[in-house]
Amino acid sequence: MTALVTGATGFVGSAVARRLLARGESVRVLARAGSDRRNLDGLDVDIVEGDLRDEAACGRAVRGIKSLYHVAADYRLWVPDPRSMFATNVAATKSLLRAAADAGARRLVYTSSVATLGIPKDGSVATEDSPVEFSDMVGPYKQSKYLAEEAVHALVKDEKLPIVTVNPTAPVGPRDVKPTPTGRTVVEAAAGRMPVFVDTGLNLAHVDDIADGHLLAHDRGKVGERYILGGENMTLLQILQHIAALTGGKAATIRMPHGVLLPLAYLVEFAAKIFRTGEPFVTIDGVKLARKRMFFTHDKAARDLGCTARPVDDALTDAIDWFRRQRVLPLH
Repeated sequence: MTALVTGATGFVGSAVARRLLARGESVRVLARAGSDRRNLDGLDVDIVEGDLRDEAACGRAVRGIKSLYHVAADYRLWVPDPRSMFATNVAATKSLLRAAADAGARRLVYTSSVATLGIPKDGSVATEDSPVEFSDMVGPYKQSKYLAEEAVHALVKDEKLPIVTVNPTAPVGPRDVKPTPTGRTVVEAAAGRMPVFVDTGLNLAHVDDIADGHLLAHDRGKVGERYILGGENMTLLQILQHIAALTGGKAATIRMPHGVLLPLAYLVEFAAKIFRTGEPFVTIDGVKLARKRMFFTHDKAARDLGCTARPVDDALTDAIDWFRRQRVLPLH
């Protein structure tokens, strides 16, 4: 029997595929034509070529599977036309989950995001049950993932689909080929190109620990439940200080007020739309999100699934070493 992994060319998805292969499972992946497949190099996987919105390709991919790890998503903090993001993250997700269940998959693991969770106003860490509403979602990505979770809940309740949801925090580690926004921060800080910081915070976790959490959710998770897969809560300044200590560099010392960044973000986004230069280096949604400290607890996953999290410096070291091997960062 086979496990299907979507998003296996990406950061978290490739880590999930590797963990499945390591424990002897047969792995199939869905990959877009022309996609960057460096993360699949050397992996004994069956590749079905197609897009999440291609129902025929998805039908071929789910044939004969015993489980689905739906990791793929359109993850961008800026997109010129949000409709494509909603089509992928919401409509295509519902279609794929139904197709997998119809094909006989006994367990479906859906990768959501902590972006869908509420952030307590009193400054305490968020849990899976922190109150949240759609109006709290900033930008198309968070909105689409929130609606996708609502759809997953309905599929479990109304159609009895065997879905377990995981909500990863910010992954760090090797094989961040894109890289992700967190990966870009690691690169810029390690290269000494981040002299300023904003007052924000993230929960960082090693990508391989997040991948292990996916497998544990499959094996031990309760259908209809969601589990935060996380690590350590850190302010951005603390993250930059840790990176400086690991690389022998100098940490940022200048705090940039959010009010200064927001007008710049509007200007940069306007220029990106006019000149079609792609995702800008600073976005309106990114600045708005940075106003909150995205701190979470993974106690539920640790208690119910047995998830563990290694020290954050291990994750940062693995990320820096990988970026150096890829020549994204200088070797010395």
